[in-house]
Amino acid sequence: MVSSASAPVVSAHREPRWYNYWGWGSGDMLGAGAQAVVTGWLLYFFTTFCNLSAAEAGLILGLPRLLEAITCPLIGYVSDNLRYTWIGRRIGRRKVFLIATIPLLPSFALIFVAGHSFTYYLLTFIFFEFVYTMFLIPWETLAAEMTNDYRKKAKFAGARMIVAQSSAILASYLPTLIISSLGGKDSPSTFLIMGAIFGAIFSLVVLLVVIFTWERPYTEAEMEVRSAPLDLKTALLIPVVMFRDLFSTLRIRAFRQHLSIYLGGYISQDIFNTAFPIFVVTVMMGATLIISQLLTIMYVAQLLSVMIAINIVIRTGPVVAYRIAISFFGAGLLLFLTFYYLRPVAFAADLGALDGNMLSALNPASATFSPALIFWLFVPILLAGLGRGTLNFVPWSVYNYLPDVDEAVTAQRREGIFAGVMTLVRKLAQSAAIICTGWIIDLGGYVSPKGGPAEAVQQTPQAIATITWLLILGPILVMLAGLIASWRFRLNAQTHNVLMAEIDHLRAGGTDPTSPEARAVVEDLSGWKYEQLWGQNPVTGGR
Repeated sequence: MVSSASAPVVSAHREPRWYNYWGWGSGDMLGAGAQAVVTGWLLYFFTTFCNLSAAEAGLILGLPRLLEAITCPLIGYVSDNLRYTWIGRRIGRRKVFLIATIPLLPSFALIFVAGHSFTYYLLTFIFFEFVYTMFLIPWETLAAEMTNDYRKKAKFAGARMIVAQSSAILASYLPTLIISSLGGKDSPSTFLIMGAIFGAIFSLVVLLVVIFTWERPYTEAEMEVRSAPLDLKTALLIPVVMFRDLFSTLRIRAFRQHLSIYLGGYISQDIFNTAFPIFVVTVMMGATLIISQLLTIMYVAQLLSVMIAINIVIRTGPVVAYRIAISFFGAGLLLFLTFYYLRPVAFAADLGALDGNMLSALNPASATFSPALIFWLFVPILLAGLGRGTLNFVPWSVYNYLPDVDEAVTAQRREGIFAGVMTLVRKLAQSAAIICTGWIIDLGGYVSPKGGPAEAVQQTPQAIATITWLLILGPILVMLAGLIASWRFRLNAQTHNVLMAEIDHLRAGGTDPTSPEARAVVEDLSGWKYEQLWGQNPVTGGR
């Protein structure tokens, strides 16, 4: 039991400084960096160097996410409820999880040890995914806790996405750098070195997050709360309460609409990331170096896209930015489809003449200069990158405002459970996308090499067609479904300001809206009548 006397003094309001934005944002070096490696390289690594089929590789990447149906909401629930315990007040209900992950993150390298069994890769990936989740959910809550200001939250999301795209550039370019620096070749050691480098970086950035962030300070009322002892009955009811809270988030209209934006943008990229390396080696006749350089170009474009998207979201809202992003990504995908049908004459020979250095094609004085080669190598991937960067930014710019909508409904702050639900939904969807992608590639007749580079195997026309159509149609259909579902999404700077004013009004004891316009805004975002707000609804069971 914790008394108010043992709790720290309530922190004064703190204004984020530039190093707080970037300190928190650096966490996405792990959040996005790990995912860039996993979705961009692991299926290729498993099928090329580990003697696994595409279906087996898809299962390894997908099955651990199913286990997180328990771990994601559990970590979010426990993190929220550590607020009134000794460890939560002394160390931090979020930071205690972050600190625990620091010595465990170098285990990332174990996934990239070639020559092991399906079981080995499955277990090492499950372990890393658990550690990754233990960091991700508490970390995601911190930006929503450090400020209530719409623009500042957008800056946090922008810093995060800039770091995310930078880490993705590193993930894509490291194989090229390792091969050129160490004089290596297309071999599994390239990926083992990359895994070890990232494992060390992950521990460092978590340390930076711990140093440069803070948790939401206690109110005077919260300071008086004592934590009840955990008896057997309470412990047994935790799963019931946890899943009740989990599903209650789906009763917030803005959150449901947000999930459609989130899944439409991210599942489309899961499909693309899984299929693209195989598309390059089977259709564009490239090897690891070419894949690495194409992904690097794409992630540089994503970085530029995020910088532009920050202003678009602040000025016009997320849905407009989402529509623009779909247009660019879709245009890039259609150009890849055009390439598949045209199969430009001499493309493979011209690509081989580059000797693994795509930039040499841009030099007019070089014998390898070719406008056609430049177009097909750079234009489709640049368009895809410009769209993908904004698709990445939009959902996480919106997430920081969703606990505010929830507070209007429940009179509670539940950042942890929202982060848990988002991560859970994301990983279950990602699991399904990767498993289905691997299964479809396998069903199409793709033959995995036996420990050698993928370009050494002659694939059938059916296998190549399956990979191509999966790469193109999968992302486009998912993005369009997300766009349709989110068409009436209304959360932006103006409506958020109205929402925050109404929350202050409700917190002060108000029961009627300050204006008809305010009523309309809050009811539209929450999906509840004004009279049912502030805990007077089935989400919280009334007060």
